[in-house]
Amino acid sequence: MEKRVNLKDGREVVIRDMRPDDAERSLAFFQSLPDGDRAYLRREITSRAVVQERIEEMVAGRVVRLIAEHEGQIVADGALEFNVHGWKKHIGEIRLIVGHDFQQCGLGELMALELYSVANRHKLEEIIVEMMGPQEGAQRIFERLGFHKEVILEGFVKDTKGTKHDLVMMRCPLAVLWDRLEDHMAATDWHQRI
Repeated sequence: MEKRVNLKDGREVVIRDMRPDDAERSLAFFQSLPDGDRAYLRREITSRAVVQERIEEMVAGRVVRLIAEHEGQIVADGALEFNVHGWKKHIGEIRLIVGHDFQQCGLGELMALELYSVANRHKLEEIIVEMMGPQEGAQRIFERLGFHKEVILEGFVKDTKGTKHDLVMMRCPLAVLWDRLEDHMAATDWHQRI
């Protein structure tokens, strides 16, 4: 999958499947994130070993990873993690981070749309997202998309500095996400940018 899209500010990005040869550029992207953005990442992705683990998970089929690139640089990273067997095979989990200079221009929403398409192709029924309590902006975005807070585990996770935070798990049926996105796209000109 590869799509060229224009963002709200007119910049063009390419959203595409991540490839194993993107490892060094992925490492550079995560190393370039401000400390505040990296503090809430689930894994310390600024090491080559962790980037290689992420590539291996992708090659093994446990996760689909998408990237957005602008002028040859990765500016956003998204993933849909799923279980191909077992009692959670109908559920996928989204992970998404947009570089600081590309926030609030619609890129996160476009990446999410592509991840929903991946979920649909894999015949998933629900999507969940997990984040730390202080990530209130991200929680509001997902609430607008139709997610609701399912579970809050107090003091359950630690950020990169070792500070404990609540874990917020949100979920949404995929059908609701599609309905919300169709309504949103009808009210805006997103379909003209894709």
